[in-house]
Amino acid sequence: MTDYLFYLLLGSAAGAIIAALGVGMVITYQASGVVNFAAGAMAMWSTYVYADLRNGSYPFPIPGLPDRYHFGDDVGYRWALLLALLTSAVLGLLVYVLIFKPLRQAPALAKVVASVGLIIVFITLVARRFEDMSAIRVPKILPREPVTITRDLTVPRDGLWLLFIVLAIAAALWVGSRFLRIGLAIRASAENEKGAVLLGYSPDFLAGLGWVLSSVITTFLAILAAPQLQLNPTIYTFGFLVPALGAALIGKFQNFGPTVVTGVLIGMGQSLCTKLQNDLSWFPEYGAREGIPFVIIILTMVFLGERLPDRGAVKMWKLPTVPPARVTPVSFLVPTLLAIAGIVVLGPLWRAAIMTTVIAAVLALSLVVLTGFGGQTSLSQMAFAGIAGFALSKLAMRYDIPFPIAPLLAATAAMVFGLIVGIPALRVRGTNLAIVTLAGGVTIAEFVFKNPWVIGDISTGGAKVPNPSLGSWDLGLVYGTNVSRPVFGVFLVVILALLGLLVANIRRSGSGRVMLAVRGNERAAAAVGIDVTRVKMTMFAASSFIAGVGGTLIAYRFGSVSDLSYGVVASLTALSVAYLGGITSVSGAVTAGITAQAGIAFYGMSRLFDGLGSWEALIGGVLLIITAILNPEGIAGGIRLQVAEARAKKQRAAAASVH
Repeated sequence: MTDYLFYLLLGSAAGAIIAALGVGMVITYQASGVVNFAAGAMAMWSTYVYADLRNGSYPFPIPGLPDRYHFGDDVGYRWALLLALLTSAVLGLLVYVLIFKPLRQAPALAKVVASVGLIIVFITLVARRFEDMSAIRVPKILPREPVTITRDLTVPRDGLWLLFIVLAIAAALWVGSRFLRIGLAIRASAENEKGAVLLGYSPDFLAGLGWVLSSVITTFLAILAAPQLQLNPTIYTFGFLVPALGAALIGKFQNFGPTVVTGVLIGMGQSLCTKLQNDLSWFPEYGAREGIPFVIIILTMVFLGERLPDRGAVKMWKLPTVPPARVTPVSFLVPTLLAIAGIVVLGPLWRAAIMTTVIAAVLALSLVVLTGFGGQTSLSQMAFAGIAGFALSKLAMRYDIPFPIAPLLAATAAMVFGLIVGIPALRVRGTNLAIVTLAGGVTIAEFVFKNPWVIGDISTGGAKVPNPSLGSWDLGLVYGTNVSRPVFGVFLVVILALLGLLVANIRRSGSGRVMLAVRGNERAAAAVGIDVTRVKMTMFAASSFIAGVGGTLIAYRFGSVSDLSYGVVASLTALSVAYLGGITSVSGAVTAGITAQAGIAFYGMSRLFDGLGSWEALIGGVLLIITAILNPEGIAGGIRLQVAEARAKKQRAAAASVH
């Protein structure tokens, strides 16, 4: 029993960080109505700033400026902490003013996408400014001497200090929200923005203050915890993100007490899993730690229903318009033939860029069906793709199931997982659903993609995948000494063309019109006799099946399956690319593929501008944020609107000349 208590208390440090991130999310939601998925990424950057200051320099995040300003020596704990917290305060204010203030009345999808863009930006900035990220060590801040609780129980002191600090901060926030005028104003703004105005406060001022306060609190706890952790971008950005979302959901994104208690318990429970894995042979070796927050989120959503309260606002933006699907010989054959010509005529590097574009477009099509047509947000598409990739390896290598039966069965397996993760969509939507699917994707990635039974022997390259072949006709990318065969690229283009026709026909069919009705108003759709449950499950099934096809294409391209291709970052990137291109149409999915990282647009630009490739992800993240703010229709939608306006202007001019 003492050993179990030791592991519980050992998890107090992680629990404190989870609680701090959860509290930060509660503050930003109360102040501005934004669930900040990038809270950990912002704290990560400021923590790296602190670490760099202890090494005698200050990093600049803006490309074009010098990498850093050198002080010459360690500036000391106090100055480093002060400058890092000032950085976090300025960062929080800038993020609100430049990004989320323009999105204040935007739909939930736009805010989620902007947060994803911020995650991409900060991960890229850390990778560019701190080349040897894993080698950074932070000197101790809190006392680390062990403390004896009982005769047989001794635990490190710094974890308990972190726990006490986060409890004190939460208590102070609770007092301020209940008894201070500014706290009451923020609560009033969360209920109805007019309430804050009646108290004499600007909603924009309160929102900006909330972002500053949230950023400073999460950074402060992240810095204090940094000496106990290996400082790397993943642990703050994703490691604590899903648990923090679960804690904030329990607190209804309103209450600090339940949020903190849940966050601490999640951290302790995850620590206890380490002990149980060692002691109990039947306890899951993989995925148990990550599964705890997922179970909490699912139970909260499914049994307690909608947990994210709506904010009072004057008006809300509509979701991006879904255009009619017009398939003509020109619109179908011209891009298909151009892609095939590029694969056949151009060199291996261009061919690789076209292949990346085609696969990214297939993955974007899965989000066109689910998010574009159905209005359901998913942050786990690449998890479904990974299920199909690993299933393909098992079916083809272990059971000798041939092509094309093996990839179809693998995509069907992805569809089954998609239906399971999509069950909460029956009760929740918007940001709530984004949280559920993110947690589901993380759990699948940890429980499935890191299991040796699934991934095989890493030393031999992981789970192998044979070339696709029809009889004696090998369609693989690599065959013998030929490592870049055009026939594989043509195979990819044919698959994309067929899926594009499928999605376009869904849009034009009665099923597509029903999806749009559910997207517009679920209650109205149910009132006219539409089975909303069946429609939502159909959308998740179709979307995850298409994502599964994309996962098999990735597997065929590389000849093996790796968890690196299907992780959480890949899922976030897939949503980002789809939204950037235009998430409501087939042309938008194709545009998304063109603008994908390592796709033809970025490869072409890298040929024109030396050194651009290293900033590719950052440019993509910035473009994503700009698109979410200025053009919710995406690039393809923007072009479509420009063409429609030009045509209307020409018609008006022609009508005026007649009169």
